[in-house]
Amino acid sequence: MIALSLAEIAEVVGGQTHDIPDPSVLVTASVVRDSREVQPGSLFVAFVGERADGHDFARQVVEAGAVAVLGSRPVGVPAIVVDDVQAALGALARHVVRRLGATLVALTGSAGKTSTKDLIAQVLRRKAPTVFTPGSLNNEIGLPLTALSATEETKFLVLEMGARGIGHIRYLTGLTPPRIGLVLNVGTAHIGEFGGREQIAQAKGELVESLPPADEGGTAILNADDPLVRAMASRTKAKVLLFGESDEADVRAENVRLTDSGQPAFRLRTPSGASDVTMRLYGEHHVSNALAAAAVAHELGMSAEEIATALSEADSLSRWRMEVTERPDGVTVVNDAYNANPESMRAALRALAAMGRGRRTWAVLGKMAELGDEALAEHDAVGRLAVRLNVSKLVAVGGREASWLQLGAYNEGSWGEESVHVSDAQAAVDLLRSELRPGDVVLVKASRSVGLESVAQALLATGTEGEVAAR
Repeated sequence: MIALSLAEIAEVVGGQTHDIPDPSVLVTASVVRDSREVQPGSLFVAFVGERADGHDFARQVVEAGAVAVLGSRPVGVPAIVVDDVQAALGALARHVVRRLGATLVALTGSAGKTSTKDLIAQVLRRKAPTVFTPGSLNNEIGLPLTALSATEETKFLVLEMGARGIGHIRYLTGLTPPRIGLVLNVGTAHIGEFGGREQIAQAKGELVESLPPADEGGTAILNADDPLVRAMASRTKAKVLLFGESDEADVRAENVRLTDSGQPAFRLRTPSGASDVTMRLYGEHHVSNALAAAAVAHELGMSAEEIATALSEADSLSRWRMEVTERPDGVTVVNDAYNANPESMRAALRALAAMGRGRRTWAVLGKMAELGDEALAEHDAVGRLAVRLNVSKLVAVGGREASWLQLGAYNEGSWGEESVHVSDAQAAVDLLRSELRPGDVVLVKASRSVGLESVAQALLATGTEGEVAAR
């Protein structure tokens, strides 16, 4: 973080200082909420959670070098006490962002946010120092913590914004006002909470409504291939830049194809020129993510050649998102178990089909959460798609939703041993260990709450037949 005195922080957040002998002392390191991340010069933010109370770690973090604690009560060590810790954290982030002068890029969408954010960061940091959201810490706590990790040298701040309801993104943009806003897509993730795709579009579009007008540098980057996203152009006074495979897109992909290993390749065309891209990531769905990143980079002055080179060399930075690992026996394990929704599930199955040309393919799938009344139809549709893509074997893991996956496969024509329903992750591991053959490709995917990453980890563990961790 940029150096701020405890006195300035207390004024910004409207807090009272306690046990601080010298308010001019500076916070010079990161602002953290995890006591294990404290460094000399840190500010520790004490939240009261379901399992732990951050105030209980106050003395420990000060002994580890924290300058003070930001909390809701005195703790016997240097502290700034406020009524609402979350609001105080947001106010501090807003203050720091205003001081920084960095270009703030915010993005949202139903699917692909984290992968796209990682691509944007890898492209932009070739141009200038860039800070970006780690993993998917895209909520009212993770976002300000990311903003507060920026320093005086930071030129680009790339922030992922998630939403579970109307008003959430409006709140986040109030904390960290973006100059460039990117909307990827409107899908069915969290549709059970929103109530419908139109409501999701309403929430996601709050990002473009927050942007400054075009004559002040505001730019809305919208997916030309998604009608609900493209319609958001009418909700902003910012300049509009379109990306996609549509001929009308300003930044588009031509001659899209997949390599024999399932990695996308295409010719990138921007208003400044064209250049070829062959990605290291897996699956055709990454083409749209790459175009979104390219549109951001183009808006910030990078050439088509620079962008294409960066996209071709970009890696996956976040865990359990199409992580591809080949075992010594030739079995390929694709761990995409961080999360799942209908759009990302379909994309992962298509990637599996592409990677498995001439090989046996396994889709180890579990529940997609928060789909509300659409849950039965969406799980049934995924099971059917696995059959249409000629996936060799579907392993549906879990309870009711898993049975719907298998039912869809059965109704689409999956007979005999082409699909199976197992009760839990351990049963899936036992089945796979007994039936996998060298050269097989295994996709593992479900919503985060299912914990199917344990299946991928067990398959990759060498020299052990131990059980997967219980969840």
